[in-house]
Amino acid sequence: MSSRSARFWLVTLATALTMAVTSALGMWQLGRASQKQALQDQIQKRSELTAWTERDLLNAADPQAGMHRVVHLAGEWVPQVDIFLDNRQMDGRAGFFLVTPLRLNGSDRVILVQRGWAPRDFTDRTRVPDVKTPAGPVYIEGRLAPAPGKLFELGDAGAGPIRQNIDVAALSKETGLPLLNLSVLQTGDATDGLQRSWPNITAGVQKHHGYAFQWFGLCALAGILYVWFQFLSPRRKRIPDGTDAR
Repeated sequence: MSSRSARFWLVTLATALTMAVTSALGMWQLGRASQKQALQDQIQKRSELTAWTERDLLNAADPQAGMHRVVHLAGEWVPQVDIFLDNRQMDGRAGFFLVTPLRLNGSDRVILVQRGWAPRDFTDRTRVPDVKTPAGPVYIEGRLAPAPGKLFELGDAGAGPIRQNIDVAALSKETGLPLLNLSVLQTGDATDGLQRSWPNITAGVQKHHGYAFQWFGLCALAGILYVWFQFLSPRRKRIPDGTDAR
């Protein structure tokens, strides 16, 4: 086999392998997009269901099954366990998310409520915002959500009102409160001075479509370059009598 023929088959094999891998990765991204679309549809359907009350939440066999569902809850705040989650952003501004436990009406069970965002005092990083927390029975609206998202931190979550993250199990043990392993994103009028511009829930379908487009584009590019350099370009260099133009 001549060196030219060996090079041809080597390039052919490399191109075939490249196109196979990139097309497989593109199909995988489309599969992930399909899964995320199903999740997005599920979130949308749950958000349109009849709102749960505290009784529905407590009587649910699996409260996690109501994730992203609208809730209208009655209960009482446990303000002595107010936690200000640090380094949280809303509308591009850094500050705190205020999380307060809510003892559900007619039960000793407690759920964490992400009440909203407040700016921090950058001249005194130990100072927390003065937020009004009414005593006695309250009624809140919101939607069920996972426990507050965690940011990277060194060491444990620490104690005190300002924290980087919340570990529900650890907080339950620390405070003695029987916490449910989920939370509520509070919505409605922010008469307490907090901001509640929560972002829309998305599953990231468009991101996977974008990745799939990139992989399929690389696959097509590999095929085009192969055809050009292996067939079209050599043919353009030949003269009419069939000999190479050298």
